[in-house]
Amino acid sequence: MYTEPHRRLNALTGDWVLVSPHRTARPWQGQVEDVAPEHRPAYDPACYLCPGNDRAGGAHTPDYTATYVFDNDFAALKPDTAAERVEDDGLLVAESERGICRVVCFSPRHDLTLGQMQPLDIRRVVDTWTEQYTDLGALDWVNHVLVFENRGAMMGASNPHPHGQIWANERLPNEAVRELQQQRAHAARNRCLLCDYLEAELKDGARIVCQNDDFVVLVPFWAVWPFETLVLPRRHHGAFPDLDDRERDALADILGRLARRYDNLFGVTFPYSMGFHQRPTTGSEYPEWHLHGHFYPPLLRSATVRKFMVGYELLAQPQRDITPESAAQRLRDLPEQR
Repeated sequence: MYTEPHRRLNALTGDWVLVSPHRTARPWQGQVEDVAPEHRPAYDPACYLCPGNDRAGGAHTPDYTATYVFDNDFAALKPDTAAERVEDDGLLVAESERGICRVVCFSPRHDLTLGQMQPLDIRRVVDTWTEQYTDLGALDWVNHVLVFENRGAMMGASNPHPHGQIWANERLPNEAVRELQQQRAHAARNRCLLCDYLEAELKDGARIVCQNDDFVVLVPFWAVWPFETLVLPRRHHGAFPDLDDRERDALADILGRLARRYDNLFGVTFPYSMGFHQRPTTGSEYPEWHLHGHFYPPLLRSATVRKFMVGYELLAQPQRDITPESAAQRLRDLPEQR
């Protein structure tokens, strides 16, 4: 069946994706360009994220030596937004949203990416994410904390310095709500959705990219983006603080290995948006929630040919030509060293 047009259910969200494998045989007449290798200095005096430089908002970046966290100078959310709601017959509805937006510099080195950092340095990033999730989630009005990274100008990153973001929301955002609903529905059978899903993927093996003793990277059965991946802990954990010391090392290891595979796919620093979905921070237990990370890279055929969500995908549902199985095979066959 997988060689003919079909649709696949996203067990995490309940959405469907159309898969059209036969379309990979159609001729490609689009433009493909070689990309010159990117060379960046270890320190850039014009970079506001490099140690010792001034930021655009007027603040000064200290001479940090590992990770560095600060409140975003141009935050999308503000912690002091006054509570307000407007509603007109259920049609025109708006309500205020409080939040905190922070920036996490992964390294003082301007010329590195996660894939180029040492495992110990990536582990420091994991520890920083954990601390931030704990600290922000402890605020009585913060109910959701999202750790994410936009890498590359193609994904909207305004600065090439290795960094990510953390947004803490007053309310659960759309994706968290949908994933919570799906995981709760599966938990009604006294089982964890992602534990069961991981077991099925390990048994099948066709979509596994790489793994270690504690984490597995796979192209999800329902992937929308050409080389989308899902990062899953083998044990049932709901958030970063649940990981023990060995598992944090393992997460750092698998993140570096995955990033290097991406970079080797088309010979460029691979752009992506990635983020980790952790249990909400409302104070409830959420035993059904399974920690997981999403990687959404846009590149399709080369360093310059990207996938666009247009036409049918905007007006009906997501669609892809390259099957998740073939995407996983390509990633699996790549070396993990640059």
